Amino acid sequence: MLFRRALWRELVFNYLAVFLVLLTITLTTLFIRLLGDAAHGELAVNAVLAFLGFALFNFLPLILSLSLFAAIIMTLSRLYRESEMVVWSSAGLGLMNWVGPVMAFALPVVLSIAVLNFAVIPWALSKKDEFRQLLDQRDELAVISPGMFTESKNADKVYFVEALTANGTRVKNIFMRSVDDKEQGVTFAEQGEHRQLPGGQRYLVLESGHRYEGVPGSLDYKIFRFGQYWMRTEQQTVSLHQNFGANALPTLTLLQHPTADNQAEFAWRCGFPISATLLALLAMPLSFVNPRAGRSFSLILAMLVFVIYVNMLGVVEAWIAQQKLGMLAGMVLVHGTMALIMALMFWQRISMRGLRWW
Repeated sequence: MLFRRALWRELVFNYLAVFLVLLTITLTTLFIRLLGDAAHGELAVNAVLAFLGFALFNFLPLILSLSLFAAIIMTLSRLYRESEMVVWSSAGLGLMNWVGPVMAFALPVVLSIAVLNFAVIPWALSKKDEFRQLLDQRDELAVISPGMFTESKNADKVYFVEALTANGTRVKNIFMRSVDDKEQGVTFAEQGEHRQLPGGQRYLVLESGHRYEGVPGSLDYKIFRFGQYWMRTEQQTVSLHQNFGANALPTLTLLQHPTADNQAEFAWRCGFPISATLLALLAMPLSFVNPRAGRSFSLILAMLVFVIYVNMLGVVEAWIAQQKLGMLAGMVLVHGTMALIMALMFWQRISMRGLRWW
């Protein structure tokens, strides 16, 4: 039908516009935060892009759901504002006639959210945990970037190197400040690398440099000149087979082991596909534009409803994990309440506007 093609064309345009804006904002925010972690030595610089991808997966259901909700609001609000909805109504198309085309457009988005929540995101989170554990096993010099001050994992050393060798295993012109009880040490060396002895002991070996040791404020400092200076480092062993959190477990595992945390996580995963469906329906009566309220009133109200709904999903998840609510009771509470509000708004809009049901 003509109105179906016109509706889908505008929905696709608005959806892509909102999605790209939200995606850009999310990527920029995550990238800045990860760069801050890398600058503080909490994350290797060459792992920033990998963690950016892992983090983006976690935000995609929210971005997809909000883009769908906003696109329907923007499209139908324009139809009301420019009196096109009145024309379609006079042609015999009531509000309920728009449910089919809108939901046909929303269905692929809802299915995408379901696939992400039930399969892709748990896999990504488990891989992220494994990747972080592998990074934790790396040598301290492996996370140092030339020209940047880097703090050690135990926060007892600060490194600065001028350059790396071609193969990246050795550093040149290294500065290191260390703290041992009240005594502080400052070391300068031309080169440095990590070495592991046959017995498994690991050492930071600095070559051709000077070291100064003493208590700040006193004049009793020790000055050393060395050809090689060996500093033992703690060997970190992290099991890659440890138990992940409930958010990184496969959905089938959550159902097979129905603990409180697993039930809360399953309710959260179900929440976004269900909420995206209900919000797509709720956007239709919310799209009505009252000329006296201004053009942006309906969109502001819709965003407020979206924020409250998403926050309620988090609250119910916490209540299920704390065993204050059962899983089914929690899901019925939040989604049933929103479904009731949606039905009441449909009834109000149909009765106020005199639109036909079919």
